[in-house]
Amino acid sequence: MRGILTYHSIDPSGSSISVSEHELRNHVRFFASRNVQIVPLEWLHKVPADRHALAITFDDGFQNFADVAWPLLKHHDLPVTLFVPTERLGRTNDWGGTKLSGIPELPLMSWDTVAKLVEHGLTLGSHSRTHPHLETCDDAALEAEVAGSARAIEERVGVRPKAFCYPFGTFDERCVAAAKRHYEVAVTTELAALPDAPDLHRLPRLDVYYWRAGGLERWGSGAFRRRIAFRALARRVRAALGR
Repeated sequence: MRGILTYHSIDPSGSSISVSEHELRNHVRFFASRNVQIVPLEWLHKVPADRHALAITFDDGFQNFADVAWPLLKHHDLPVTLFVPTERLGRTNDWGGTKLSGIPELPLMSWDTVAKLVEHGLTLGSHSRTHPHLETCDDAALEAEVAGSARAIEERVGVRPKAFCYPFGTFDERCVAAAKRHYEVAVTTELAALPDAPDLHRLPRLDVYYWRAGGLERWGSGAFRRRIAFRALARRVRAALGR
């Protein structure tokens, strides 16, 4: 089984975007065991479908990534892609001035911090410029968000990103077309393992929120796959009920 893990913030709040430092350390011990192949995001689809492999991604660029997650991942030489909203760095995750219920407002890294991490091996991906719902943007604004964020990363750290992450996991066909013009791969929030023949600009991911208490070590087992299916079904039910 191949899959992409999604992290956001490393903090003790217990929110739907949060994993505690203790929980992350347990995950890193599993990654460091190399019982499952850990590969860069843009390589994952090239791993044969019958192998167990995963890619690690973090969204948003929280300062706690630099303080807590990066030192652990770097110590074990684990590849990770960090998706950053380029015009929000140095601010907070107060997207569009709207606070989300149950989500802590936390500081994002500065560009100086991001650049230092890139110097030490971090891979950056784009998470747009301002973290909007891209499907609500007109064509010009959409292009500015998708292409402009790639240019900003290249100008700031000297490396053009290969991967894009749709903010909030929402997108339409125009968004996918824009991602295809500027990136090799793009990731969603669809809860699923990587299919045998994935659409490279609609890659599903597995939110670690569902494995905070453990279970990653059962990667690829029947129980692990059933847990994905159950959680994905629960998501669809909640969406259908408008929750």
